[in-house]
Amino acid sequence: MTELAAQLRAGDRRALARAITLVESTRPDHRAEADALLTEVLPAAGAAHRIGISGAPGAGKSTLIETLGLHVVDLGHRVAVLAVDPSSSRSGGSILGDKTRMGELTRRDEAFVRPSPTGGTLGGVTRRTREAMLVCEAAGFEIVLVETVGTGQSEIAVEAMVDTFVVLVGPGGGDELQGIKRGIIELADLVVVTKADGELRPIASTTAAEYSSALHLLRPKDPAWTPRVLECSALEGTGVAELWAATEAHGMALERSGALADRRAAQARAWMWGEISAGLLERIRSQPELAELAAHLESEAAAGRVPPTVAADRVLETFFGPAEQN
Repeated sequence: MTELAAQLRAGDRRALARAITLVESTRPDHRAEADALLTEVLPAAGAAHRIGISGAPGAGKSTLIETLGLHVVDLGHRVAVLAVDPSSSRSGGSILGDKTRMGELTRRDEAFVRPSPTGGTLGGVTRRTREAMLVCEAAGFEIVLVETVGTGQSEIAVEAMVDTFVVLVGPGGGDELQGIKRGIIELADLVVVTKADGELRPIASTTAAEYSSALHLLRPKDPAWTPRVLECSALEGTGVAELWAATEAHGMALERSGALADRRAAQARAWMWGEISAGLLERIRSQPELAELAAHLESEAAAGRVPPTVAADRVLETFFGPAEQN
């Protein structure tokens, strides 16, 4: 792991691909190696600008990310794209087509595009997206773009692991405003109306105006930044420079106010507790006696003979012992 970490810090692309494969692995021996690797490279990570990009299917995420990535590369930056593709709920397989859709960006030496399957993880990202971000940063990538699956309003997990959260909406997406109070938009740092070209340009302008009005009714999640609404066309390349400028402005605003450090500290705490929750579930399922008990209680709960809360308490008591009474 020390050798792999050294190769990573030297910018070796094959080492980066190996490292991401390692941190995404579910094998117990690989998990131990991944933990050692992350500990080794952690001091070299953390300097990148982490940007999450989400939006409903058809909003043009992959196309815009490639155009934005090429723009940023031309400015002299190194860009890593972590694209998350949906996994089949039946076979577990994934097409992983994002790398194909970003063919031009993939061919640039200053860019690295890595598609990964969700593996059943909810929230639009994979469970190991954070680890993949860290190794990309350790490999010297200054910008890390995370593209979510694109399943709609539930994709808020990525917001808890990036510095800047960008939500893409298509022209005529005003119907989504009905869910703005409880939806993904209230977490956005930037809202981008895509496909603002040709016959769709007037519709895109109307949609942008609607979102601008709606955002004024919401309390900003950070006092240092007021969310902005932008129009963009990946096809014509218009609005891309403005999008990147707004992204940079957001990052600088958070850094000046100290909110960036606070945000990353909160994300690290949430990450730790998320891993504790997932790890406990894995350990319960990996112990034969507990797994057998859990399967039995699951059947009892499904048949309506035992309340699910009682079944859960029995599994936890078997694992931890009886809870102390206050």
